[in-house]
Amino acid sequence: MTTHLHEIGERIIHAQDAEILKENANLNGDSFSGKMSKFGSEYSKWYARESVMPAELVSAIDSGHVYVHDLDQYALGTTNCIFIPFDRLLANGFNTGSGSVRHPNSIMTAMALVAIIFQSQQNAQYGGVSGNKIDWDLAPYVRKSFVKHFRKAQRYFHENTHVADAELFLDNRDLTQVFPRSYEYARAETEAETYQAAESLIHNLNTMSSRAGGQIPFTSLNYGMCTSTEGRMVSFALLDAAIAGLGAGETPIFPQQILQCKRGVNQEPGDPNYDIFVRAVECSARRMYPNFVNVDAPYNLQYYDPADPNTIIATMGCRTRTIADRFGRNHQSGKGNLSFNTLNLVRLGLEYGIVTGARGEQAAMNGFLSELDRYMDVAVRGLIHRYGIQAQQPARASDFMMREGVWEGGEALDPDDNVRDLIKHGTLALGFIGLAECMTALYGKHHGESAEVYAVAHEVIARMREFCDDASEAYGLNITLFATPAEGLAGKFTKIDRAEFGTIPGVTDRDYYTNSFHTPVYYPITAARKIELEAPFHALCNAGAISYVELDGNARNNPRAFMRTVQYALSQDIGYFSVNHPIDRCPACGYEGIIGAECPSCGVEDRVVPMSRIRRVTGYLTGDYKTRFNPAKQAEVEDRVRHV
Repeated sequence: MTTHLHEIGERIIHAQDAEILKENANLNGDSFSGKMSKFGSEYSKWYARESVMPAELVSAIDSGHVYVHDLDQYALGTTNCIFIPFDRLLANGFNTGSGSVRHPNSIMTAMALVAIIFQSQQNAQYGGVSGNKIDWDLAPYVRKSFVKHFRKAQRYFHENTHVADAELFLDNRDLTQVFPRSYEYARAETEAETYQAAESLIHNLNTMSSRAGGQIPFTSLNYGMCTSTEGRMVSFALLDAAIAGLGAGETPIFPQQILQCKRGVNQEPGDPNYDIFVRAVECSARRMYPNFVNVDAPYNLQYYDPADPNTIIATMGCRTRTIADRFGRNHQSGKGNLSFNTLNLVRLGLEYGIVTGARGEQAAMNGFLSELDRYMDVAVRGLIHRYGIQAQQPARASDFMMREGVWEGGEALDPDDNVRDLIKHGTLALGFIGLAECMTALYGKHHGESAEVYAVAHEVIARMREFCDDASEAYGLNITLFATPAEGLAGKFTKIDRAEFGTIPGVTDRDYYTNSFHTPVYYPITAARKIELEAPFHALCNAGAISYVELDGNARNNPRAFMRTVQYALSQDIGYFSVNHPIDRCPACGYEGIIGAECPSCGVEDRVVPMSRIRRVTGYLTGDYKTRFNPAKQAEVEDRVRHV
C-alpha cells in the first residue's frame, strides 16, 4: 500500500494523471495548492478504505458496482451542501470566527456580506452553497438604500414635508405625488446601487479562490418570484450583471443562477414577473444560465405555500433537491444533503444482459433485479454508516455552519454537543449512472430507441425510488434517489468495465457513461422528444435531477426558440432544466460566439491564441473545457449532438 501511495504522489507531483488532477473541473490540479490538496485527498481516501468503511462497501467499490462520492471526506464526517438562511444571517449579523459583522443598512453592503457568508460557510462542508430565495432575502436592503437616497434627495430638492420611514418604500405611489423629484432621484440611485452591488457580488464570487486547490466556492442563487419592486430590482440586477460579464466581458462561472418558474407569477404576459423571465431567457441564451426550476411540477408544488417563500423549490446548481423532510421541515433553507453513493447500472446490465453473448438472446432480469437490490442495500448501508460518523461530530467541527445557525438550530448547540438531532433533517442520497448503456447491455438498445426498453428503464428507476422510500421508513431518515451528475465518475466505471468485458459498441466503447437517466449525448433526437423521454424520471428522482438540450448554432440569435424550449420542458413537468450551447470567446479581441479553428472577428488562430470554450459540467458551468475537464468529460462534450 505504501508503494501505491508513493506512485500516486509521483503522478500528482509530475502532473501525470489527468484523472486525479482534473477530478473536479473547478480545481486547478496543476497548481501548487491543487497538488497539495490532492495529496491530502488521496491519503484520506486510503485511510477511509483501510480503517473506516464497511468491508462490503469497499468490496462493492473495488468490483465497480458502487461509487462513494467525496470519499476523502468520509472519515472526517463532513457534510455535503446547504441552502443558507441569508434573511436571518443578514438581519441578525454574524461572526466569521475572526470578527463580528453587523446587519447591513444598504443593498451594497448586504450583497458584500452575501459573498462573505458564502466564503465562511463553504469551508464548513465539501459541497455547494446556495441561496434559495435571494430576491426575497435582499429586498429589505434595497428598501434601506431607497430610504437613504430619499432622505438625501429631500434635502437637495427641499421637499421637506414629513414622512415616516415606514412609508418609504418603492411601491408607495403616493410618494410620487407628494415628493416627485425626491422619489425619482431615490429610485434611480437605488437601481444604480443595486446593479453595482450585484456586479460586485458576481466579481467577488468568481475571484474568491478560498478553497484548497484554488477553488472558487460552488455558489448558486435562486430567485424570480418576489414581486415587490425591491425584489424585482434584485432579480434584474443579477441578470443584467451576468449579461454584462466580468471585467473583460467574459462569462462568469459563478454563481450559478436559477430562475424559479411559476404560472401566474412569471410565465405569461401579464404575470407580474414575466419581464424577469424574458430577461432570464436573454441571459441564458448569452451565458448558459440561469437554469430553470419548475415550481409547478406536482412533486414541487405540493410543498409550496404562497405565504412562505422558504417553501419555493430551489436547487443547488448541480441539481441537488432537499425540500422534503420526514421530520416536518418541508422548507429549503437551513439544511441540505449529507452525502450520496452511486450505483453503476451498466455493470449490472453487462452481467445479466444479452450484449456479451453469455446470456443468449434473453436478458436475465430476475438476476439483474436481485443484484440491483443487493447493491442498493450495500450503498444505503454505506450511507447510514457514514451518517453515524457525521452525526457524532461536535458542533465545533463545522464551526460557522453550526455556531451561526446556518444549519437550522445549530446556534443553540454547545460547541461539544453532537449534531445528530439537527442533521437528521438533511438527506442521504442513492444515485445511479448509465441507464442508457445499462439498457443497451441488457437488450441491445437504449431507452431512447425502443418503447419496450423505455418501459423497463422506467420500471428500474421506479424500483430504485421505492427502495429509497422503504429505506427511509426502515432507518427513520430522509433517504432519496439522485440522478447522479457524474463529473469525476464519468470515466471511472467505464475503465473498470472495459477492462473486464472488453470494448462493446454502445456500452463500453466510449470513455464515459451517460449522465443518470439521460438519453446518450450522441443520440440524434429532437429537443421535444428528449424532453418527453426524460421528464417522467424527474418525478422519481426526489434527491434531484436535471435535463438539458443542446441548441444548434448561436443561441443568442433565436431567443424565441429558446423560450419555447424552456416552456415546453416546464409544461412536461421537468423539475430542473437548462439549455446548452457553445460559449466560445476569443481572448485577443473579445469576440463571443461559435469559434472554430480561428476567430471570425480578428482572424487569430486557435493554435496561436487558445480560445476559451465554456461548457456545462453536471449543472454548473466551468472554465475552458479543454483544460479543466477530465478526459472522459472532454470526450462527452465532443460527442454531444445538437437537438433541433
